[in-house]
Amino acid sequence: MKTLTVSVVTPDGPVLEDAYEMVSCKSETGELGILPGHIPLVAPLTISAVRLKKQGDSDNIAVSGGFLEVRPDKVTILAQSAERPTEIDVERARKAKERAERRLQEKQDDIDFKRAELALKRAINRLDVAGA
Repeated sequence: MKTLTVSVVTPDGPVLEDAYEMVSCKSETGELGILPGHIPLVAPLTISAVRLKKQGDSDNIAVSGGFLEVRPDKVTILAQSAERPTEIDVERARKAKERAERRLQEKQDDIDFKRAELALKRAINRLDVAGA
């Protein structure tokens, strides 16, 4: 079976470099499924899980936005942050989720609301990917 080389990179350095048969992720315009030979594409990513599949197994990575660059034989994800399930501090993510929910209930100004909303999305995504 044909594969794609997948690289996930953050400002802190590389998170993953491996060959996969399929990449699924959420861009700002919707869900994308990428197979080997895909047309070149650049898309902004949302706070979501990137699902990587090979030989019946799948790996998930929590990303907090960024960009996806697709070439026929390579996918590069440039993310603001990216974590594998084993790297996620579940307790920290739960606390971040609770803090964000409290801030959203307080309904202060628009800037705090948007920041709290993004923090909540990041925390929920991390908990989902960690399976918590």
